[in-house]
Amino acid sequence: MAELSTFWDKMADKYAAQPIADEAAYRTKLARTQSHFTPEMDIFEFGCGTGGTAITHAPHVRHVHAVDFSARMLDMARQKAKAAGVDNVTFEQGDITSLSIAPASYDMVLGLSILHLLKDRQAVIDRVFAILKPGGRFVSSTACIGDSMKWLGVIAPLGRAFGLLPMLNVMTHDQLRDSLTRAGFAIEHDWRPNPHAAVFIIARKPD
Repeated sequence: MAELSTFWDKMADKYAAQPIADEAAYRTKLARTQSHFTPEMDIFEFGCGTGGTAITHAPHVRHVHAVDFSARMLDMARQKAKAAGVDNVTFEQGDITSLSIAPASYDMVLGLSILHLLKDRQAVIDRVFAILKPGGRFVSSTACIGDSMKWLGVIAPLGRAFGLLPMLNVMTHDQLRDSLTRAGFAIEHDWRPNPHAAVFIIARKPD
């Protein structure tokens, strides 16, 4: 995790300053996610960045536990939560695959703009399945760059070696769906605003 932490700490200020690429699509994803909320739900988000989504969802649920690799981004997230008067979000530095989390702990897990930045997406998806309660949902938004930019699979390792790019998992939409169903999920909602946009999926763990 140390390598990822160092990279994203350096990127934190630039990341925080970037506007949302497609505000309308983002709002649609928020609304779709919130349609599954109840006030007593406990949510886990990994790869939370500077906390914007966690803070937005927090008033609608009991608690949000949000983690990220970057200490710098988490500092920004805590400041944003304090400014917004949101006190039911816990921000923690960590990796979902190594954190101590009891099985069937959460009603929903969020993994937004993160699966394509991980070396072993199957291990992460399997862990998500394990920590969800039966009937719980995994909400993800993922850049499936293997559908349109396969050449990044060649360039990305070079960019990473020079510290210019993060780890990139060049997966396709079909490969992402396969990883989710292999873990045991049933896909309830699958939406891509356009052929080059991130794939938004809500997958459910069977009861």
